[in-house]
Amino acid sequence: MEKAMAYTETIDLHGETRESAKQRLTGALKSLPKETRQLVVVHGYHGGNTLREMVRNFKHPRIERKSIGLNQGETILIIKPSEKTVK
Repeated sequence: MEKAMAYTETIDLHGETRESAKQRLTGALKSLPKETRQLVVVHGYHGGNTLREMVRNFKHPRIERKSIGLNQGETILIIKPSEKTVK
């Protein structure tokens, strides 16, 4: 059995409004490849906290948990593993 490698995707929400950022984030989560285990969301923080707070409070069925690192301008979303297809 061949094991698929997990990987990370990134989305940059700089310059977006709260609503457009929410729409882009929802679309990104829906279209992530099944092997993706992390989505790094770059939202910035120098221009205000609106996007950061939206991302950190965002709920979606594909999100297992959120990781907040040392970079205040990004949040890492840990993605739930996809269901394995039985052949």
